[in-house]
Amino acid sequence: MENELRDYFDRAMDLVLRDLPVYIHKLIAEVPLIVEDHPSPEIMEEFGMEHPDELCGLHDGIALTDRSVEGSDVPMPDAIYIYREGIFALSLDDEGYVEPEELYKQIRITILHEIGHHFGLDEDELARLGYA
Repeated sequence: MENELRDYFDRAMDLVLRDLPVYIHKLIAEVPLIVEDHPSPEIMEEFGMEHPDELCGLHDGIALTDRSVEGSDVPMPDAIYIYREGIFALSLDDEGYVEPEELYKQIRITILHEIGHHFGLDEDELARLGYA
């Protein structure tokens, strides 16, 4: 059953990616998009989370607006993590079934939200744009 859900999610993810504009694909080529079932225990602890389905995505890196040529540390490459369990949790209907349209919408919002963080947008700015 778990593999079926994973496959279902991945097919929806493929549809979302297919429908995204070319310029978003160029960004994804520069900042890898990694899909995992849930955040690691370290991430959950860092964000004070109790349940793995509380987070849909994460931009791991330094926003472009926060980078400096004077920085002495060489940062790890940025990555965007997409978490299946969090997105599934937001996509459930009142009876506990995944709504296909809502799954598509939540995957798309999460990808664009995390790309926004890569470009330095904060939560308020993302909310105004409809990606929160």
